[in-house]
Amino acid sequence: MFLKSCCIYSTGVFSMLFLIVGIALVLSNVFPQSVQSIVKKDVVLKNGSEAFEAWESPPAPIYMQFYFFNLTNPLEVLDGEKPAVVEVGPYTYREYRPMEQVNFQDNGTKVAAVNTKTYIFQQNMSRGPESDLIRTVNIPAIVKMMFKNHSVMANLISSYMKFEEEGLFTTRTVGELLWGYEDAVLKALQIIKPELDDVFGLFYKNNASNDGEYMFFTGQQNYKDFARVDTWNGESSLSWWTSDECNMINGTNGASFHPVVTKTEALYMFSSDLCRSLYALYEDDVTVKGISAYRFVPPSEVFANMTVNPANAGFCVPAGKCLGSGVLNVSVCKQGAPIIMSSPHFYQADEKLVKDIIGMKPKKEHHETAIDINPLTGIILQAAKRLQVNVYVEKIPAFSQTENVRTVIFPVMHLNESVVIDDMSAKKLQAIATVQNVVENVPFMLIGLGIILGGVFMLLMCRLKVPEATAAERQPLLSS
Repeated sequence: MFLKSCCIYSTGVFSMLFLIVGIALVLSNVFPQSVQSIVKKDVVLKNGSEAFEAWESPPAPIYMQFYFFNLTNPLEVLDGEKPAVVEVGPYTYREYRPMEQVNFQDNGTKVAAVNTKTYIFQQNMSRGPESDLIRTVNIPAIVKMMFKNHSVMANLISSYMKFEEEGLFTTRTVGELLWGYEDAVLKALQIIKPELDDVFGLFYKNNASNDGEYMFFTGQQNYKDFARVDTWNGESSLSWWTSDECNMINGTNGASFHPVVTKTEALYMFSSDLCRSLYALYEDDVTVKGISAYRFVPPSEVFANMTVNPANAGFCVPAGKCLGSGVLNVSVCKQGAPIIMSSPHFYQADEKLVKDIIGMKPKKEHHETAIDINPLTGIILQAAKRLQVNVYVEKIPAFSQTENVRTVIFPVMHLNESVVIDDMSAKKLQAIATVQNVVENVPFMLIGLGIILGGVFMLLMCRLKVPEATAAERQPLLSS
């Protein structure tokens, strides 16, 4: 009887112990913090570490897809009608971007490197070959029209364009539009404006090249500094947030994140296409290859008019002349060419911009920039940077080619630079997630075990307090 009572009371004691320990662990958050501490120690840029290898040569394939807008009614546009375009694409390139000339400095707290980008055409993932023809606005012709305020020069250029039979629109191959072709009039203009290049291409000089040396923090002193840019070409990254000068912020297309990402923080990226820094805010919980992630997207304020977002005032060129929400004038970064950036199909832009061009069909799922990040490790599971290149077209009296055209922001092409975590890396993250789930659930398992033992204890106590009936007590009160 004594042994039985001892076992019952031991069950009660263990029940209380498991409950107390489990609740204490939940309140102290010890196990989640332990997991985070392990992750923070592993996320440091140092030779031989997995984090360094992934940073130096990203294992996940990166693809750059280009979609062009083919103009279908050029003569009508010259007569003053709305441009009608048809989207053609994608033309897909595999993007390789290893870190090169890696040099650790300051006792391993910083590392210098250049990020060389190479694009290789992927025929099997493309709509057609690079030789496909696209009719679009003649951007070099627009560049020549920059001399509109110099009447003599404008007349000479206009006459030369007529002699060369060059108009407001041109038909070029995909390869020429992207990687460059020689323009005779631009070549002639070099005599007057030597800084002008006689070759034009949307990505001219961007293949197999880099944009200078970056200095990164390794995360050795503070995990939040992991892979964060300290300087670019000797310029402090601190000036990137306040300066409107494009040469200060014409940096990496990547993003700097750190382990243990929260839903309330803003994530900052740098885009050379926009000549500026971008930020993204939490939108939703998602799953990528079975791994949980937070989705971050740039808010509409990124492309908003200065009346909505005063930080965009620097993109009103000339000062005070803004184009409306949804577009940014980056001509200062493009040798004065009236290049306008936006989201594809003018997504989140003023409705007027969409209505001005026949063929615009903005859709959130196809045209929004989005980044999916694992909250524990800060690793990008999936990302898609989507931008559109446009040209500001207006009537210029000195150029007869524009005498009847509407003033429009003409879409040339949009791109989708995307990446999805590779299967091997995904399996490693899934293993980390499994360990995390098990470790973080230990307190709740203890609480559950305590509740079960408590129930057993109560049941046993009830049985212990009910005395067994004697043989005499079990006899019936009345007998026949």
